[in-house]
Amino acid sequence: MNRTTLSLIAGATALAAVTGFAAVSAPDPEAAGQRTGAAATLPVERTGLLCPRPSTSDLAETTYTSFTPVTEGADDKGTAVLRSAAQQSAPEENEDAEGEDEKDGETTEKGEETEKGDKDAAKDDKADRPVLQLKEPGKPVTAEADGADAPALVGTADGRFASGWTAQQTTEVAAGTGRGLQGVACSAADTQFWFPGASTDDSRTDYIHLTNPDDSAAVVDIELYGKDGELETTVGEGITVKPRSAEPVLLSTLTAEKQTDVTVHVVVRSGRVGAAVQALDDETGGDWLPASADPSGRLVLPGIPKDAKAVRLVAFTPGDADVDLKVRLAAPSGLITPAGNETLHLKGGMTAAFDLGDLTRGEAGSLVLTAPDGSVPVVAAVRVLRGEEGKQESAFIPAARPIETRATALDNTAKGTTLSVTAPEGGAEIKVTASAGTKGGTPQTKTYSIKSGTTQDIEAPVPAGLKGGYALTVETRSGGPVYASRTLASTEGGVPYFTVQPLPDDRGMVAVPDASEDLSVLQR
Repeated sequence: MNRTTLSLIAGATALAAVTGFAAVSAPDPEAAGQRTGAAATLPVERTGLLCPRPSTSDLAETTYTSFTPVTEGADDKGTAVLRSAAQQSAPEENEDAEGEDEKDGETTEKGEETEKGDKDAAKDDKADRPVLQLKEPGKPVTAEADGADAPALVGTADGRFASGWTAQQTTEVAAGTGRGLQGVACSAADTQFWFPGASTDDSRTDYIHLTNPDDSAAVVDIELYGKDGELETTVGEGITVKPRSAEPVLLSTLTAEKQTDVTVHVVVRSGRVGAAVQALDDETGGDWLPASADPSGRLVLPGIPKDAKAVRLVAFTPGDADVDLKVRLAAPSGLITPAGNETLHLKGGMTAAFDLGDLTRGEAGSLVLTAPDGSVPVVAAVRVLRGEEGKQESAFIPAARPIETRATALDNTAKGTTLSVTAPEGGAEIKVTASAGTKGGTPQTKTYSIKSGTTQDIEAPVPAGLKGGYALTVETRSGGPVYASRTLASTEGGVPYFTVQPLPDDRGMVAVPDASEDLSVLQR
């Protein structure tokens, strides 16, 4: 085997590692509009997503949403299917009604189906039935589930549905611990996650949800770090997550120490998993805490609601080095330094929390955290409260990754949706597209300019003649880097229900050098 072939395999492997699992094929220079020897930017051909189990409450009402934006150059065939994680097999090809009817049971000598055959066929049909399956790019689809039986989901998309495939679950819990609106974007499997902002305190019920999409077991270690360093855990090492299954782990069962602010580090020894923390509070509701961006000397936490009553920052730096974080708020007028919180001191290996009060003071805002020279890596998240005391609701915003090309937020409504965009380092131009609605509507697109160092709550477009929910897709046109989040909000019984999701890049496009090039540079 020659060097070029080996390098091509290595490059594809590296790309798969970056995207959770993503597949691309060597480009056809003419089809890609590229000359031979030049890198071609092509749509991803296969990708996967995992959604955690939404709730253990019998009062929960969950909406799952799936969507793929229209992508130029994508294949004209493909599927995008989400199934319950408990289902052990998933057909690769799209099954129509006729195909399902062809599942025959046992037959007698006279050619008649037995009763057992009928039951087995019906059981198999139900087991293979997807929870969500896309019909066409550009139009979201939804499914609903009530109570504690709503499952964790595992899914794959290929062909024309793979590039930019996004899924979201939004759950409303009417009463009890964690009441309110809980939302989380489904994510790709990985081998390491950081969650600053979790808790083992008696007032909180925090679960780390682990979802394994593969046919072999995954082995996971969970490390907890409090205000004085690593917490002693009893069963945090060597947790086995069975093949194609989901495992919720109650954090307070891992340690005897009760601490308000804890950083969770998930390390996968073998295999890969999806991971998210569900943080539920007795008094202030709850929401999902997605993983923070990888440890870095510069972090952006986008889209703190302008009417936030309290903002609590939780940060952690791995290793032994201390760091003084510089804190700035990207507001509509530019970068400002919060009075009294110019710098925050973090001790190495210890979780630190800081109450920043009503930081945004009625304006859109995003936190920008910087370590001196970017030399000490940090992870961070904020817990946000809205509403008056006694009727407050909470949500979390972790440090986010920038939108390099495109990102999508799902389950939007004509009212109650806020899209917040920040460009902390340089001005940027973005294009925002509102998709067709789940039950009807015509897509609409607008272009916006975001000034350097500012955060803008933009008036996002709404599909003409909207029926149902819709997707908002953000594309960077120039400048940047750009960070964004989306807030869903409603009011129930005087309580301001809300949930915030940062918008990570959808990693739907990859640069693939021509096969004649040496791809060893893609290895990481």
